Amino acid sequence: MESFLQILRTDIFLVTLFCINIILLIAFIINIIKFSKLNKKYENFIKKVGNGKNIEEDLENYMYKVKKVEEQNAKNAGDIKEIENNIAKCIQKVGMVRYSAFQDTGSDLSFALALLDNENNGIVLNGIYSREMSNIYAKPIEKGTSSYTLSEEEKKALEKAKIKEG
Repeated sequence: MESFLQILRTDIFLVTLFCINIILLIAFIINIIKFSKLNKKYENFIKKVGNGKNIEEDLENYMYKVKKVEEQNAKNAGDIKEIENNIAKCIQKVGMVRYSAFQDTGSDLSFALALLDNENNGIVLNGIYSREMSNIYAKPIEKGTSSYTLSEEEKKALEKAKIKEG
């Protein structure tokens, strides 16, 4: 151990250590210069690729816009799903039958009209026309049937509506 300590105290060891430090300092300065040149080449390359603009900024802007579009698409998908759910509840199927309710009327002025949503819920309207008056009756429809008694014309209108694709 003492021989090792004696070597550390010699001038040769200190000179060697000094030389190694100088070599490392020179290598460090060379690396800084090379890095600086490489960084300038990179910036020039990016500007050439971007037609005089900094392509890195363009890429960042592009990525920002892509993120915004993805957020808007997600919102639109949610809105579309909500619209689809609402449309299923709208009138999508219509069936109509015209008929003559009374012998003394000249043409088919009475009607039965079925208005249904995608799940066959809705109403049946029955308009009865005579020379003295005209009446309209409404009956609710749930899942394709009514809790009220339907006339033959109302049943026909309901069946016409149910066979139509929504």
